[in-house]
Amino acid sequence: MSRADAELAIQAARAGAEVVRSHHGRSVDRFAKAGGDFATSADIEAEQAILGVLRSARPDDAMVAEESGRSGSDGSGRVWLVDPLCGTLNFAVHTTLVSVNVALRVDAEVAAAAAVDPFAQEVFWTDGTAARVRCGGVDQHLLPSAASGLVDVNLDPPFPNERVFRAARLLTDEGFVERFRPRVVSTTLALAWVAAGRRAAYVTDGRLRDNVHFAAGIALSEAAGCVVTGIDGRPWRSGLGGLVAAADADTHAGLLALIARQREPA
Repeated sequence: MSRADAELAIQAARAGAEVVRSHHGRSVDRFAKAGGDFATSADIEAEQAILGVLRSARPDDAMVAEESGRSGSDGSGRVWLVDPLCGTLNFAVHTTLVSVNVALRVDAEVAAAAAVDPFAQEVFWTDGTAARVRCGGVDQHLLPSAASGLVDVNLDPPFPNERVFRAARLLTDEGFVERFRPRVVSTTLALAWVAAGRRAAYVTDGRLRDNVHFAAGIALSEAAGCVVTGIDGRPWRSGLGGLVAAADADTHAGLLALIARQREPA
């Protein structure tokens, strides 16, 4: 069912992306959330559109959505993870660096995922075995490459590992400056770009297991053949957490070495 599930993820994410596009350039209502975060009317309406598609096709599956939380049955082992608008702050100030993310976790693994760029109208997707980008109805395999030297770094809180790692400190390390050039997209669309060879790597802190923001992007990176671990080099679901997703092993090792310096005595 993974290919059918992948097509459903694409359909659902596209439904959300259509809503996001329809709100672009318009004033959107803001709804306060914890920690100074907020959602907009675009987030909420996009999520409703996505869930409508998923519930119609898979009524027995569970859903975990950013704005409405968990719904549906837990009995099947199938859980859809929905981030209706990744990059809400960007969107609220009319910046088009956003994505719509839908992923299906079956038991412990993500079996299908789609991340849609609503404005470039690119669909990055995986059926759990390969990663592709669909544009204009044509699919192409994603091919990671570190040639650009560009590394996206997530500077947004929370920082659960700040005692041993802060992204801002990574950017001031001379070893980083000598080898890489930083970018800050502020959306997990950057993970899709690592899978597509448009970024050399992506680095973030955080607890990412079953995280609706990251599930689709991580699945894309892994299916494309990227090297993906936590910031301590262990599996990202365990250890310190966080994420280093790199186009190749050399880039990954270089970033882990730079991160490890932060744990060394001054």
